[in-house]
Amino acid sequence: MATIRPFKAIRPNRDKAHLVASRSYLTYSQETLKEKLENNPYTFLRIINPEYNKQNKKSGIEKFKLVKKKFIEFREKGYLVQDEKPAFYLYQQQKGQHIFEGIIAATSIEDYNDGFIKIHEDTITKREEMFKDYLNVTGFNADPVLLSYKDDEKINNLISKKQSTRPEYEFTTTNKVLHKLWIINDNDCINTIISSFEDIDSIYIADGHHRTASSALLAKIKNIEEDSNLNYFMSFLISEKQLNIINFNRLIKNLKKLSATDFLEKIAVNFDIKKSVDISPKNKDEIGMYLQGESYLLTAKKGSYPEDCVNRLDPVILSKNILSPILGILDEKTEKNISFVSGDTPLCDLKTAVDNAKNAVAFILKPIPVEALKKIAENGKIMPPKSTYIEPKLRSGLTIYSID
Repeated sequence: MATIRPFKAIRPNRDKAHLVASRSYLTYSQETLKEKLENNPYTFLRIINPEYNKQNKKSGIEKFKLVKKKFIEFREKGYLVQDEKPAFYLYQQQKGQHIFEGIIAATSIEDYNDGFIKIHEDTITKREEMFKDYLNVTGFNADPVLLSYKDDEKINNLISKKQSTRPEYEFTTTNKVLHKLWIINDNDCINTIISSFEDIDSIYIADGHHRTASSALLAKIKNIEEDSNLNYFMSFLISEKQLNIINFNRLIKNLKKLSATDFLEKIAVNFDIKKSVDISPKNKDEIGMYLQGESYLLTAKKGSYPEDCVNRLDPVILSKNILSPILGILDEKTEKNISFVSGDTPLCDLKTAVDNAKNAVAFILKPIPVEALKKIAENGKIMPPKSTYIEPKLRSGLTIYSID
C-alpha cells in the first residue's frame, strides 16, 4: 500500500512558470548559467545560487541560509505563491517521441523506512548529511523524487480525463521539451488517487535516492508529530512503462602501458571478440568496444560471471572482467582513468574521443531493462555506479514542497 497525500505547493504564477522553472544547475555550461542568472530575474537558479554575482561565496550552512533568504524574497515579491487548498499535480513532459505523465504528490517516509519504497542505489553518507542540512535550513524541497509503479488502469483513466481540461501551465523550454501541469484539488479526484495508490503493491525509486534518504534522516532527527510535512517527501509518481532508461557508456583514458594487442589477448580470456561495423550491442552479455579505429563486439563467455540479478548486468560484467583485473580500475566512483558518457550521446562522439588520442578505448553498454532494475530492488541488491540514466528529469521550482 502506497501512502500519498495532496499538499499546498508553492509555485510560480501562470505567466512566470517558464521563467522560474530550471534544470539542475549542474547541467548548464558556465556560460549559459551566467547568462541565465544575469538576465532572468525570475529563474529558480537565483534562489539556489544566491551569491552568483559575488567573488567570495559562502558554503555549507551559511550558504543554505542565503538560499532561504532568497526564497523568502521570491515569495514576498509574488514570484512564488502557495496554493490555498491541498492538491495533487498532474505533470506531463514531452521530449521528442517520449511522453511522460504522472502525479506529483507528498509520499510517506514511513513507506521508505519500511522498505515498501524500494531502492536500487547506495547513498553516500556525506551527501545524505549535506542534503539533510539543506532541507533543515531552507525549509523546502523543489525537486520531486522520481518514483515508478506498475501500470494502473484507474490512475490512467483519471489522468486522461484531467488532460481534457486546460492546464495551469503549458510552455516549451529552449531544449525543445514541452511541459504541462494541471491542478487536482477536488475531493473526489483526490480520494480516487489516494485509494488507487493504496492498492499498489510496491513502488520504486527511479531517481532521487539521496533526496529520499536525506528526507528520512531529517524526519528521524526531528521526531515530529505524524501529520507533519516532514514525514513526507515530494515525489513524481509515474507508470514504469513510461520510464526511459538510458545506458552510460565508458571512456578509458589509458591502457596502463598495455599495447592494444596485449589488451585484446587479455580480454579474450573471458570474451569472444568479433570485429563489427555496428558497435551497438544488442544481444545478451554483449558489449561494444572501440579501440584504435576498430569496432568490436565482446560476448562474455559462459561461466565468466555468477548468474544472479546484479552480476549478470553489463556494467558488472565489464567491471569484473576487464576494468578491474586488466586495467586496475577498482573504484569507478573515484578512478580518474574512467569517465562516463550518457547513452544518448552519439556514438560518433565516443569514437572521436578515442581517435583524438584523449582516450584509449570506449565501451558501449545496453540500457538496463526496467524489470532487471525492479528485480535488483526487490532482492535488496545495489546497482554499480553510473549504470543508468533515467528520464524524465523534472524542472526545479515548478512545484515546491514546504517542510516548515
